[in-house]
Amino acid sequence: MKKEMSEEKTRAVATHRQATFRYFIEERFEAGIALLGTEVKSLREGRVNLKESFARVEGEEVFLYNCHISPYTHGNLQNHEPTRPRKLLLKKEQIRRLIGKTQEKGLTLIPLRIYFNPRGYAKVELALAKGKKLFDKREAEAKRSADREIDRAKRNARLQA
Repeated sequence: MKKEMSEEKTRAVATHRQATFRYFIEERFEAGIALLGTEVKSLREGRVNLKESFARVEGEEVFLYNCHISPYTHGNLQNHEPTRPRKLLLKKEQIRRLIGKTQEKGLTLIPLRIYFNPRGYAKVELALAKGKKLFDKREAEAKRSADREIDRAKRNARLQA
């Protein structure tokens, strides 16, 4: 993965909020995305949904599926199809590595967020993830609930002191 960019320099357009609840995130990748002009304009308006999207390696290429980018409001007849497969731009060594990893049982590629980097290019943060079982989700929810209770107790103790 390239060197980490600071969060304040990138502008997140869309995030997949339930990704950390539904999956164990094992590894993250940054990928460019091949877009049409009206898709970029629609992205800048923030009209994108990553909820049911996933990525798949096909041959020597990686594609993003079910990512819904709404049609551009001021577009014409040349507007794009909202859920068309979009090619992701990765280096060959990264793609070869992903081929090996995704063939393992239970690992999948999911997009975590779409953002514009400081140079103005649209990027996708992909994650190599493993799906959680129902008991894992319950455990995570219980831990989150317990942490909330601890924070609330600390806050009340500070206010009364």
